[in-house]
Amino acid sequence: MGYHGSTMAIPKVAIVGRPNVGKSSIFNWLAGRRLAIVDDVPGVTRDRLTYLMEEGGRYFELVDTGGIGIEDVDQLTREVDEQINLALEVADVVLFVVDTRAGIVPLDEAVVRRLRRVEKPTACVANKTDDAKYDSQADEFHRLGRGEVIKVSAHQGRNRQALLDWIVAQLPQGMDEAAAEQPEMKVAIVGRRNVGKSTFVNTLTNDTRMIVSEVPGTTRDSVDVRFEMDGKVFLAIDTPGLRKSKSVRTNVEFYSMQRAQRSIRRADVVLVLFDASQRISSVDKHLCQYVAENYKPCVFVVNKWDLMARHMPTQRWVEYLRETFPTLEHAPIAFITGQTGKNIKALINHTRMLFKQSRHRVGTGALNRLVRKALELHPPPLHKNRRPKVYYATQVGTQPPTIVLVCNWPSAFSASYQRHLLSVFRDQLKFGEVPIKLYLHRRRSDDQRDEIKGS
Repeated sequence: MGYHGSTMAIPKVAIVGRPNVGKSSIFNWLAGRRLAIVDDVPGVTRDRLTYLMEEGGRYFELVDTGGIGIEDVDQLTREVDEQINLALEVADVVLFVVDTRAGIVPLDEAVVRRLRRVEKPTACVANKTDDAKYDSQADEFHRLGRGEVIKVSAHQGRNRQALLDWIVAQLPQGMDEAAAEQPEMKVAIVGRRNVGKSTFVNTLTNDTRMIVSEVPGTTRDSVDVRFEMDGKVFLAIDTPGLRKSKSVRTNVEFYSMQRAQRSIRRADVVLVLFDASQRISSVDKHLCQYVAENYKPCVFVVNKWDLMARHMPTQRWVEYLRETFPTLEHAPIAFITGQTGKNIKALINHTRMLFKQSRHRVGTGALNRLVRKALELHPPPLHKNRRPKVYYATQVGTQPPTIVLVCNWPSAFSASYQRHLLSVFRDQLKFGEVPIKLYLHRRRSDDQRDEIKGS
């Protein structure tokens, strides 16, 4: 059960389709047979519609876009639109679910129009094809032209393995070597209005002295600017400023929040800018929560520090940030003056270090020795008079570093014990300042590896 190929971000398989075709049933059916993740990842709210699966030695995350409650093409609201866009944006493989009994309906065709813009492996999953007598009805979906039609029934458990085999065959095979040699770091610069983002980007432009190219952003109001510093190329994603959330009711504010969130998702590292003379606002909290939920390395950047340095020690701001954002206690803090460029080069160098940490891979042997030592020094407490056991640990992905502990009883490891293990990984591995995703998996019956002993 090892992860094959280069370690990279874990591939995502998105389940899309109109309401009532059984997307959530497919999700639970695929996830439920192999998987027991009981506790949320400590410290952040994890989207409960994402599950890590392992099949044929490959790991992937299943992403459900359930809860799209539209019954009519004309009522495709912007929130629903955004939800579908998000799933398709992050997906490596797409499962387009349809209902064999209902046949092709106009809303299926609306989903197909959306999928035509997506150049990713796509299967048409014909659900509710309970047995062979419905196969010819399922064949009608070929005319939608969205990939192979796979006939399944979540309810009857039909063709689950065929669907999983198809998914595994489509998963990306690891990074190409050119990308591994000189990856281009994408840095999002976010923050509320008037914290100095544009000045920061302008100073960066002058400081780096060489703009490789300016490319139009993926949305109207953001521009991606390529920079070169010390022979290394990176991409700065500038985003519009945000007002306090009570004004997010207007279209403009809704879309600027969407843009900021999209910039965070696209980025390898996020710079969250604060104005040294202003208190932390609800917008700042919202952005940081989104950074944490998406497991993005980030730096808290306190800008306009020249105006405050005489009145306040840096330690006061450090404590203020740590108290306000306890789930991001690993994030480094930088004090800069965007106007003059003070400390900006050091900040970019530190950002590069976080990028490197997020891509680091630790060998299975070293990881298991570390887990063994951690269990020995601080064993997990008894749960219902039974001792939780860890059989082995493995890193299955990077960006974020993703570690799976295969154990006898996932729910027996408390959130506080998981936080303890994460702090051990941070202290002992090269992940000191980046988020780590930790999953607990129940050992499968065909996996006979021994428990990691605490001695």
